Order: sequence, then structure tokens, then C-alpha cells
Amino acid sequence: VQLQASGGGLVQPGGSLRLSCAASGRFLVVSDMAWYRQASGKQRELVATITRGGRTEYRDSVKGRFTISRDNAKNTVSLQMSVLKPEDTAVYYCWAEIVLTRLATFWGQGTLVTVSS
Repeated sequence: VQLQASGGGLVQPGGSLRLSCAASGRFLVVSDMAWYRQASGKQRELVATITRGGRTEYRDSVKGRFTISRDNAKNTVSLQMSVLKPEDTAVYYCWAEIVLTRLATFWGQGTLVTVSS
């Protein structure tokens, strides 16, 4: 099972960026999915989560600016980021709980988002 993330890059403050992540391999079902981020010199932090049923949660600093969504048929999760700030600069990781013979957690490889003028 692999999680492949894409969509990072350099964007100016106030700009937008969309991250995507796809789960591939042999598994029964993808349960909860999420995006984390880790800024240089800081601990990894949870950005947003989404259940298979579509319930979402966000950290306070991104509420109203970021939107997490998923496509259960394609086993993908996306993060639409708007009104980006320099403090959003980080490596973003997708995460998922995936049922193989039992529930297991997986991480994507990370994609760098740099917000700078």
C-alpha cells in the first residue's frame, strides 16, 4: 500500500494551492484520512481530518482557509489551501487508516509548500 502526494510548490502570500494524495495497492477500504505538516525545526502537526463519511475537522489556524475533501471511489484525499500565509510553509504529509487484514496507518512521502514573496 502506498500514499502518493502531489501538488506542493512555491506560492505568494494570499495565494492558493491544492494538494492531492492517492492510495494505491491491495486493500479492503480506506477509513479516516488526514493531512499533517511539519515546518523546519518544528514537530509534525495535524492540519485537517476527514472520515469516510465526510466529517471534517481542522486546526484552528487553518479554519476558513483550508478545505479537506475526499473521493472514496478513487481513494484520494485533497487539501485546498487558500489565503496562504508564510507560517503555512511546511512539508505536508497525507495520512490514512487503511484496512488490509486489519486496520493500519500509512503516510505519504510529503510535499513541500513554500509561501513566500
